[in-house]
Amino acid sequence: MTTIKSVKARRVWDSRGNPTVEVDVTLANGVTGRGIAPAGASRGAREAIDLRDCGARLRGMDVQRALTSVNEIIAPVLVGRDVADQVGADRAMLELDPSPLKSTLGGNATVATSIALLQAAAAAENKHLWQHIADVYDRSASIPLPEIQIFGGGAHAGRRVDIQDFMIMVPGANSFDEVMEITSEVYFAAGDIMKQKGRLAGVADEGGWWPVFDSNEEALETLVAAIEKAGEKPGERVVISLDIAASEFGKDGKYRLALDDQSMDSAAFIDLLGRWIEAYPIASIEDPVGEDDPESMAEFTRRYGQRVQIIGDDYLVTNKALVEEAAAAGACNAVLIKVNQAGTISESVDTFLAAEKTGFRSVVSARSGETEDVTISHLATGLGCGQLKVGSFTRSERMAKWNECLRIQDILGPSAFVGGAPLAATWWGRKNSGDKS
Repeated sequence: MTTIKSVKARRVWDSRGNPTVEVDVTLANGVTGRGIAPAGASRGAREAIDLRDCGARLRGMDVQRALTSVNEIIAPVLVGRDVADQVGADRAMLELDPSPLKSTLGGNATVATSIALLQAAAAAENKHLWQHIADVYDRSASIPLPEIQIFGGGAHAGRRVDIQDFMIMVPGANSFDEVMEITSEVYFAAGDIMKQKGRLAGVADEGGWWPVFDSNEEALETLVAAIEKAGEKPGERVVISLDIAASEFGKDGKYRLALDDQSMDSAAFIDLLGRWIEAYPIASIEDPVGEDDPESMAEFTRRYGQRVQIIGDDYLVTNKALVEEAAAAGACNAVLIKVNQAGTISESVDTFLAAEKTGFRSVVSARSGETEDVTISHLATGLGCGQLKVGSFTRSERMAKWNECLRIQDILGPSAFVGGAPLAATWWGRKNSGDKS
C-alpha cells in the first residue's frame, strides 16, 4: 500500500490573475502529485462553490480560507490513507463538508486535492496519467476531438456579444495534429478578417478573438468566412459549435440579446436558434436555454436533438442526478464534464459514467480561469470521453492542454484519435446530408 505522507496547499494564480489553490500530495515513498483548481466566470447556480475570503484585499478573491481547509481540515484525514483509493479519499473529503455545494471547505480546496491524489496515484504506479485513469476505470483510452474557441463573448469578453463561445470542431481530421493545423488556419483567418473590417478589439479570457460585431449573427457569418478563407468548406471537415450560455442573459423564460436589442420568450428564442441551425453548419450547441427553463430544454432537444449535439453545462453542472433527470425528461443529449463543478475526480467520473449509460455524449472541459494543469487532457483520453473543450488556440494555459494531447498521440498513435471520415459522415454530417431523423 502506498500511503499518503503529507497534503499541502499553497496559493498560486490563475490565467485571469486571480488567486487559486494548488495542492501537493507526497507519498511515503517520496512520490508526489499536484493539482490546481480552475475557476469559472459563467457559473451554474448548482455547481460547487469556490471559497473566497471576501473583503477588500485582492478584490475579495483571496483563498486563504480554502488553503486552511486543505492544510488543517482535509490533510489530517487523508494522511495515512492508500492513495490508490481515489473514491475513498474523495468520500472522506465529502464527509467533512455536509453542504450541498461544498461551501464549507470550498470546491476549490476539494478539487485541487482530488486532482493531486490522482496525479500521485499515477506517479506511484509509474504510469502516464491517462493510462492510470483507463486502468482504474476499465476504459479504452482514445484521443479526444477538440472544441476550440475562435470568438469569445458573454462573460468571457465583457459581454460585447451575448453568445459566449463561437467555436469550431474538425471531426473530419484524421489526427489531433491535423486538427491543430486546420484550427490555426481558421483562427488567424478570423483575425485577419476582423482586422480588415475594424472588428478586432483584442483577445478574450480564453484566448479567442474579442469581437466588435453589430449583431450576434455577424459572428456566425464571420466564422463561416474564416473557415472558407482557411481553404475549408464549412460543414465538411470543419463544423461550428456554440456555447450560448443562455442563463447569462435569460431568466424565467425571457431572453434578452443586448447586442441585437431584442427580447423574446423561450419559444421565440428556440425559433431563433433553429434558424441558425438551418443557415449555418452548426453541429453542437451548449446551454441553448437557461438552467431555470427545463421545459424549453426538453422542447429544444425534441426539435433538434437528432441534428445537433445539445450539451448541458450550467443546466447539469457535472451532477449525476441532474444528468439522469435530464435523460428521463428528454432534455439535452450530452453533458459538459467540469471537475471543479463537481468538486472531486470521483464525482466527475460518476457523472460521466451515468451520462454514458443514458446514451449522452460527454465533453471534458476547462474553465475560463485556467492554469497550467493538464489533468483534463489525460482525463478525456483515459476515459475515452471523445471530446475536449479548453478554450482557444492561444494563451499558454490553453495550449498546454492541447500540446499535452499531441504528446499523448505520440504514444497512442494517430489511430487513437476519435475523428476521421467515418465520424464526420455520421453524427456531424447529418445536417448537411439532410437527415433529420
